[in-house]
Amino acid sequence: MLRDFVKMHGAGNDYIYFDCFESPLENPSELAVKLSSRRFSIGADGIILVHPSQVADARMQMFNADGSEGKMCGNGIRCVAKYLYDYKKIGKSLLTVETLAGIKTIRLAIEHDVAVRATVDMGIASFEADTIPMHVEGTCIERSITVLGQVWHCTAVSMGNPHAVIFTDEVDHMPVERFGPSFEHHILFPEGVNTEFAKIISPTHIKMRVWERGSGETLACGTGASATVAAAVKLGKCPANTPVKVDLLGGSLTIIVSKDYHVSMEGPAEVAFEGKVRV
Repeated sequence: MLRDFVKMHGAGNDYIYFDCFESPLENPSELAVKLSSRRFSIGADGIILVHPSQVADARMQMFNADGSEGKMCGNGIRCVAKYLYDYKKIGKSLLTVETLAGIKTIRLAIEHDVAVRATVDMGIASFEADTIPMHVEGTCIERSITVLGQVWHCTAVSMGNPHAVIFTDEVDHMPVERFGPSFEHHILFPEGVNTEFAKIISPTHIKMRVWERGSGETLACGTGASATVAAAVKLGKCPANTPVKVDLLGGSLTIIVSKDYHVSMEGPAEVAFEGKVRV
């Protein structure tokens, strides 16, 4: 059976989007593995299904490239909002989307009747270990952990999904593909973890690379950028209530973290191409 899809990305973090308003998609986990292959199929960081919702304008369901289901994707949710507006599913620029990490509110920037950027209310960043989850008591703030024989200072943050933020000056030359899997499967993180390697350029500018749980190194991660700025505010590296530019391999996001760690994220949402695929 042939199924319509839209390939979209936010700062290079790309997913294959399926409209499930009229009919569900069977075996999405298996399909994510098959379609995400960049050599043998469409190629993506995963797939995202856009469903109707009883409590929001739509519900998003995401599957990583390894077939595992994710709770939330900051770049993905911007593209979901763009899809809903551009493809005339919802005729308004202020939208709500249901995720496994709760209901998120997205405000679209519209140009010539096309959504070009989006600002997402990401909710409150949590540093409590049991929300991540993590096998430590209380919080994990600049905690020393050993990975591949090297000691790292880790700050753990939940944005509805787990993040380990590592501040380092070696971002440009960091062998992310070497250290990422060992962080992802570290014994301290029973459900795995997304890992951000970040360099403070200035109090309002961060450079970051990310290893995403289930997908590997990606060009961008919205929840990861949010977690990184939240950690930077917590550690006094960046000011609260101030836009912080986060440069990633695929582009830039703007993050604002309030004094109570409420996070907003702003960034692009783009269509790469449309097509049909046999499912």
